[in-house]
Amino acid sequence: MSYIDIRDLTFSYPDQTRKTLDHIDLQIEQGEYVLLCGVSGSGKTTLLRHFKPVLTPFGESSGSLTLRGCAIASLPPAAQASRIGYVMQNPDEQLVTDQVWHELAFGLENLGCDPKVMRIRVAEMASYFGIQQWFHREVRDLSGGQKQLLNLASIMAMQPEVLILDEPTSQLDPIAAADFLNTIRQINRELGTTILLTEHRMEDIFPVADRVVVMDEGRIIANDRPERVGRQLLQQKHPLFDGLPAPMQVYYRLGGTDSAPLHVREGRVWLSQTLAKQNADSSDLSTNENASSWDLDLTGPSSLKDHREVLRIRNAWFRYKKNSPDILKDLNLRIPEGIIFALVGGNGTGKSTLLKMICGLNRPYRGHIEILGKDIRKYRTGELFSNGLSMLPQDPMSLFVKKTVREDLEEMTADPEMIREVLRICEIEALQSANPRDLSGGELQRAALAKVLLTSPRILLLDEPTKGMDCRYKQHFARLLRSLQKRGITSILVSHDLEFCAEYVDLVGMCFDGQILATNTPRRFFSTNSFYTTVANRMSRHLLEQAVTVSDVVSQLDLPRSQ
Repeated sequence: MSYIDIRDLTFSYPDQTRKTLDHIDLQIEQGEYVLLCGVSGSGKTTLLRHFKPVLTPFGESSGSLTLRGCAIASLPPAAQASRIGYVMQNPDEQLVTDQVWHELAFGLENLGCDPKVMRIRVAEMASYFGIQQWFHREVRDLSGGQKQLLNLASIMAMQPEVLILDEPTSQLDPIAAADFLNTIRQINRELGTTILLTEHRMEDIFPVADRVVVMDEGRIIANDRPERVGRQLLQQKHPLFDGLPAPMQVYYRLGGTDSAPLHVREGRVWLSQTLAKQNADSSDLSTNENASSWDLDLTGPSSLKDHREVLRIRNAWFRYKKNSPDILKDLNLRIPEGIIFALVGGNGTGKSTLLKMICGLNRPYRGHIEILGKDIRKYRTGELFSNGLSMLPQDPMSLFVKKTVREDLEEMTADPEMIREVLRICEIEALQSANPRDLSGGELQRAALAKVLLTSPRILLLDEPTKGMDCRYKQHFARLLRSLQKRGITSILVSHDLEFCAEYVDLVGMCFDGQILATNTPRRFFSTNSFYTTVANRMSRHLLEQAVTVSDVVSQLDLPRSQ
């Protein structure tokens, strides 16, 4: 019998005819590292929540899920808590105490752990995860990456046998995400903890996972070694193929037939060897970019000439408390009308604070902000939003107050045609009768976007809009932004999704230490960075200096293509 054994597991939510889990059979051996992936709504989160009875959603279910031959639902509550650790997508939903050291000890206290043993375990976890420097800090003052690391450390203090992670890096910047996933890898290799996680960011997981399980419409459609799963998805023409690691995509799109490279190093070696076999001269490969109409310095004093400004920030300073450190420092930014502008940077650098300042929730204590040519201080309460400024917050659940998605949309307008249109645009027709709390992360993000679009925005602020979205809907979302752009709508988004920014936005700005250091077109911006760049660029920059997307690499290499 397998260590974890799932047999004929079926589940459906109340009043839903479609099965969210449809006769799932899956076996996991002790110490395995398993990646569970699939498009949004495929049933990944629902399956993971069955490992924790206190999190299992309400609905009709059948089948079995056992750990070491014992049904998980029949385990005593203490055993469920200690033997199976669970890290949620949003770290704020899991943190329960006010200080870091309290959080580390919380689970052990609830298990009735001996105080001496508890102190040792807390000290060990703080040391192992590098928490000593912020051991006595307030939880609310931590960055997103620190909060997620604290969640993981507090769970590992209970020494679980199995660690379940539901998109744990969705709110982390690329560097923090890589560090977090490296820690998960260490836990698996050094402690032998069994890992089962879902993640749309596959670049860092495919090279280290023992197995990849792909779900689609509640069923498992692939279950194999990582290097084989890519070929299966290509043969099935599955939309998830576009979310595979860049080295795999390039390999298969250029006609590869064997095991694909899984990470940057293997991809670089394969590209060099393949070019050598083709007798190609890498000096002939170029990705020269024509001068862009958006090639503008948005942080300097020069004018925008032919482009009307919808936003201008001059020398803005902001801090949350009078004696607290400044979050934004002498920040300058100008946004021309009708562009898609992305702001990237590490957690805690002021990106979300800036969005809140633009919409008036945060007021700078020095400096000026002009929205649509008018000083923000001259707008009356609510006038800014009625004049066309809308914001999709980082936590989309904060927008929902009704029992169904449809009722929340009807709160915005009584026009059924407008509701029907946003349901279609955001691909949530089948979700309109669902409770928002029953939706997956990607589905919830799309539903929140639909509600925001009903405000008919002229300036659209989006805080991590692709969080929880699968690759298929990211492409649709990009088309949606382009269609809004054609109507003159300006989109300003904060994002950790560098691949999305490289592919679809007009301009990218880097936020660091409370300032926007530089803005440029995606190709010029990402091709000059070493870490804040795309996987495709790191893989190919020794041959193609300015290639930043998979399509850039494929289009520039004169090799046989897969059919």
